[in-house]
Amino acid sequence: MIWFILALVVIIALSVSFIISRPQYKSAQYQYQTQHNLRANYRSGQFHNDVTPQHPTVTNEPSALFRFLFQRTPNARPDQMLPTDKTNLLSLSPQTNLAIWLGHSSSFIQLDGLRFLVDPVFSDNASPVPATNRAFVGSNIYKAADMPAIDYLLITHDHWDHLDYPTIAALKAKVHHVIVPLGVGDYFRKWGYSDEIITECDWNQHTLAGDVTIVTLPSQHFSGRLINKNRTLWASYALIGQCQRIFLSGDSGYSNHFTTIGEQYGPFDLTFIECGQYDSSWAHIHMTPEQSAQAADDLKSKVVITQHHSKFKLAFHSWQEPIERFIKAKEHYNYQLACPMIGQCVELNAPLYHHYWWRDLQEFSAVQAVTQKK
Repeated sequence: MIWFILALVVIIALSVSFIISRPQYKSAQYQYQTQHNLRANYRSGQFHNDVTPQHPTVTNEPSALFRFLFQRTPNARPDQMLPTDKTNLLSLSPQTNLAIWLGHSSSFIQLDGLRFLVDPVFSDNASPVPATNRAFVGSNIYKAADMPAIDYLLITHDHWDHLDYPTIAALKAKVHHVIVPLGVGDYFRKWGYSDEIITECDWNQHTLAGDVTIVTLPSQHFSGRLINKNRTLWASYALIGQCQRIFLSGDSGYSNHFTTIGEQYGPFDLTFIECGQYDSSWAHIHMTPEQSAQAADDLKSKVVITQHHSKFKLAFHSWQEPIERFIKAKEHYNYQLACPMIGQCVELNAPLYHHYWWRDLQEFSAVQAVTQKK
């Protein structure tokens, strides 16, 4: 029996060692440099949010894991295949300014002749462990082969559902430049990307990209893929074109940084705003739909596309709740809301086509009843 237990321990240890040696588990860390000695939010080897939450909460990770494993959330996943509208990206004229939501927080953008790809996750799950946290049926319609040449790949932070190793590896031959927050470039170098095409950016740093200026901006979040937390920076982005401006929120809690960004770089012709995967246990790092609606207004948005929903279950709300609550909260503001299906093309300054596609699914009535009680 003792030898059996020892053998089992050795097998488990070797298995864990093999798994964490794989490329997707490699750790990354910001290399402290002289020019950043005065960074107020980099202390003791970790990054920190600039704004202390007004009502901070502390995430109890063991408790959250227990809830994920055992708490049942009604309508957490759709019972049917999601409707999509897969645009052929290879056939698009790069001279057309447009945006396409690829599901969750992934997006494809064309602005002033350049192609941008943001937080691409083309894997079937939001976890490095196979067959866990599967994408909703029908939501994962794009692969690396569907992408044209990408002028700029933008990553907001290093969480699994935003930085996906299989996707990044498959895209390597198509990506011309990589823009990431401080420290995240280390992943790309370890994954075989040339250092020459990687630009690591601090908050409020400008990168010239043809006729577009990429501004790396604050968000209120955190980073880390395994044990080490906050060793790399997290960010949002503004794309400042010749005539049009786009904001990409990444993941963020609500704070006054949205107002500051709106005043400095707005108004934005199009805003991708986080809306989904919220919970009271992590209220300072993910917004509620009502806060997302407020943030879009703070940013002086003209048109808004919500993201971070309708592909993965990462919280304890029904899958349709975020967008329904956002629609209700948006009534207080004047911007327009675009509700594209995954893959549907939205041309900037073109008339918006409104179709609340998720309401076509059978479980909408049950979700609506839950939402109306809030």
